[in-house]
Amino acid sequence: MVGALKIDRGFPGRPADVAATVARVEDDGFDGCWTGEINHDPFLGALLAAEHSRTVSIGTSITVAFARNPMTLAQSAWDLADYSGGRFLLGLGTQIRPHIEKRFCMPWSRPVARMAEYIAALREIWRCWRTGDRLSFTGEFYTHSLMTPMFTPEPTEVTDPPILLAAVGPAMTALCGRAADGMLVHAFSTARYFDEVSAPALRAGLDDAGRSRDELTVAAPVFIATGRDDAEIASAADRLRTQIAFYASTPAYRPVLDVHGWGELQPELRRCSRDGDWAGMGQRIDDEVLSTFAVVAPPEEVAATLWQRCAGRIDRVLPGFAAGTDEGLAGEILDDLRNQIRTQER
Repeated sequence: MVGALKIDRGFPGRPADVAATVARVEDDGFDGCWTGEINHDPFLGALLAAEHSRTVSIGTSITVAFARNPMTLAQSAWDLADYSGGRFLLGLGTQIRPHIEKRFCMPWSRPVARMAEYIAALREIWRCWRTGDRLSFTGEFYTHSLMTPMFTPEPTEVTDPPILLAAVGPAMTALCGRAADGMLVHAFSTARYFDEVSAPALRAGLDDAGRSRDELTVAAPVFIATGRDDAEIASAADRLRTQIAFYASTPAYRPVLDVHGWGELQPELRRCSRDGDWAGMGQRIDDEVLSTFAVVAPPEEVAATLWQRCAGRIDRVLPGFAAGTDEGLAGEILDDLRNQIRTQER
């Protein structure tokens, strides 16, 4: 059963921009704020977000797990959970093989099995710190067997940070159900893909672990193209076409297209990407594809359309307005969404 829908916002990775954004998110009454690991360290931003807020949840969507070992990540997440008073949500993702091997110079193999072991290692490290028992974790990919009092963090009253795992394919999604506290739905997903692929895989993982849906949080971003007139809506839509085309060019995401019968679009977009034809990529995302991946609507229709996509599927939504959308307009729409949620959940 999905609980009351929470509305979250993003905050920038650049440390100098975090404080003002997060303070505004909290003042505006949102439930949480998220940052991603793109061109800045997400933990630095999360620390600043915790310092400049009191009530909102603070999450990483995502932290690249395989760019770090479990010990270093366990320490960062432990400190953030403690400093935020238990508001920190640890969102993990694998990234893709070329980035792990060529950008981070770290090993890559069998990502689902490696991630399962990674999560188990994190929990064992936290258990050791919390209980004082001997650290003993031996796996195929990670082994942690040394912990002395000097390197053990101070006790904390807060619980271990919830682990949310980013997933697209059914195997990683099932792992969310078996081992994580939540699932981060990828932005390149659709309601149909979630219903036909993600939800059954998630249920299978939960059943394997003897868990219920109430024990898991599902969070998802949703693209939105809107504007105060037709020209603004069209401009926002064109910006999202390019973003969706970029995701669609990635081979790992082709199964999402296949569900809709659009699989052959992926290699076509891949060729455009290799040729540097970024404008051409966006032009290949027609209105049908765009409206499947994004809410494209005038302001007065966005809240109801967004609610229809989310209700019964997810617990937290991160509305992703196209770049350049007027902040005042976005705020009005999100106020409408909050009213929509209150009306529907009475």
